[in-house]
Amino acid sequence: MGYQGKGMDKARQFLPSGRIVLSAFALSIGAARAGDASSLSTGDLKKLSLEELMDIEITSVSKRPENLSEAASAIQVITQEDIRRSGATSLPEALRLASNLQVAQLNTREWAISARGFNATFANKLLVMIDGRTVYTPLYSGVFWDAQHVLLEDVDRIEVISGPGGTLWGSNAVNGVINIVTKSAEKTQGLYLAGGGGGLLRDFGEARSGGKTGGNLFYRIYGRHVDRNGLVNADGTDTHEPSALSQGGFRMDWRRSEADAFMAQGDMYGSDFQAPGPGETDLNGQDILANWTHAFSPESDLQAQVYFDRTWRKAVFTPTVAFTDELKTYDFDFHHRFPLGSWQNIMWGAGYRWMQDEVENFQVFSFLPAHKDLSRFNAFAQDEIALLSRRVKITLGTKLEHEEYSGFNLQPSARIAWSPDTRQTLWGAVSRAVRTPSRIDVEFFAPTPPYAAPTLHYAGGPDFESEGLLAYEVGYRVQPMQRLSLSLATFYNQYDGLRSLEFADVPNLGLEFRNGLDADSRGAELSGDFQASSWWKLRGGYTYMESDIWQKPGHTDLEIPFGKWDDPAHQFSLQSMLDLPAGFEMNVSGYYVSSLPDPHVQPRMNYSAGLVWRHRGLEVSVYGRDLADDQDPEFGSGPQREEIPRSVSGKVAWRL
Repeated sequence: MGYQGKGMDKARQFLPSGRIVLSAFALSIGAARAGDASSLSTGDLKKLSLEELMDIEITSVSKRPENLSEAASAIQVITQEDIRRSGATSLPEALRLASNLQVAQLNTREWAISARGFNATFANKLLVMIDGRTVYTPLYSGVFWDAQHVLLEDVDRIEVISGPGGTLWGSNAVNGVINIVTKSAEKTQGLYLAGGGGGLLRDFGEARSGGKTGGNLFYRIYGRHVDRNGLVNADGTDTHEPSALSQGGFRMDWRRSEADAFMAQGDMYGSDFQAPGPGETDLNGQDILANWTHAFSPESDLQAQVYFDRTWRKAVFTPTVAFTDELKTYDFDFHHRFPLGSWQNIMWGAGYRWMQDEVENFQVFSFLPAHKDLSRFNAFAQDEIALLSRRVKITLGTKLEHEEYSGFNLQPSARIAWSPDTRQTLWGAVSRAVRTPSRIDVEFFAPTPPYAAPTLHYAGGPDFESEGLLAYEVGYRVQPMQRLSLSLATFYNQYDGLRSLEFADVPNLGLEFRNGLDADSRGAELSGDFQASSWWKLRGGYTYMESDIWQKPGHTDLEIPFGKWDDPAHQFSLQSMLDLPAGFEMNVSGYYVSSLPDPHVQPRMNYSAGLVWRHRGLEVSVYGRDLADDQDPEFGSGPQREEIPRSVSGKVAWRL
């Protein structure tokens, strides 16, 4: 593979979507070349009835503990047991278990992940958090999934909200929120060792040790290393793009008294992604987080959190051409909740985030200025009103946020939930959310190659504003029988001022980004759990979505003819967890995704299956992944599109 093709693949991790944009970069590169759920163990979760699972406490919808069955939102919860029995080896693989997400693999380390559409390599309308730490890059308002890793053994649950969450969580919580919650150190006592390998997952090893000092201070430390092989080309040949990751960290939980709890945790990692020829990407990072909670009463508490996060990556295109980005994030946040009388609960809070982003530009593309300090302040208030013996709950709230590019943004919401009995809840919501401008939107610049027309170069739009969403949702959650629970969410979204790529007004100034598009989308999400017997559980879901996009008067978007986003109309997923005699388990996870329109990808149906044997603290498992086809493309187009081959891997784990 020549430098130009591979360089274009490497450049994609920093570029906006769209064929015209990528074509411009290909030319440029050619020039450059010349009490809650956390108190439950895995075994406890496995033994819970469906009714008890519906009462697991979640925190992502209201920023306070509440029962899943009563939440006025389209939320799905992936438990530790679901993750373990799926055989997932990474966070994106675990997220496939949420049927309200679009998840597609691009290569051995890159993924396209979104909710309710607008999926792309650089999806920018999904907020992702790990224990309250936002994993976000201001380069394009999205997530570098190759830098997001946790020890899956220590994940308590993953809460996945499809729909806006800007009132509580702020900008970029437009189409969804993913909140990854790890177990407390108290629940990870003892020793855990695991290792294995196979096909795509070439080899891995991980270890964790937990202990305590005194009677109320618990801690754990962990380390892991993973080597992955590359995917395959369309002709079945190896892409020769292996990746390696090493990561370690700690967590400490200290309950100073019945009223005060303190948590601190930190991680550090290093990874590299190889490519044929000189190309490679190196990244490393560190983060540390502290959280303090003071309980005034069961209905009132104050919580404060602070964290520091540093990420660094270097993409090498040729021996003399590379792009480097270093981001340092400092974040402080607090919120206070208290009852007002016997029928109201008030929550309010504020936060401040300071990001230092520094890039080393090169001739293919640049961010001007190279160094940028970004600050963001927010304040929010929310009032939950209980009526009719608490069968009806009305929640009103808003968040006011100020950031560097677009100034002040207001994100209000109104939600209502009616629970006629303990087995059903009908809810509705109207919300506004925004995606604030990123550095690509405003400060990006790609110069004209020497041999190209002067109008080829393009840049961020200095007047680019926040993209807006007005969302209408109605949902119903019910447990019609002891062994069955169902959840249905419907939505209609109206988007305003989406990003467009247009000719600049002044001749020979090339192309620039503007807010020239409007869109709407509509759909339904159905999910359910069925305990077929004491030894067989099924969970799954179906999602339908369609959308329309059009140009605003006076605007001409150059990317619309080539497709802006690639979203399936239909998705279906099913997970089967079967307990067999003598400590054996048979686990199967499958999914169906209808065709992607542009770039076109054929409908695909695939599944993974695993046989597990467990005896006391020992666990031995063998999993086959992507078993339906020899190789399966999931996203993208062209000769550089990589495909996922069938693979088998084994694992041995010991918990003591």
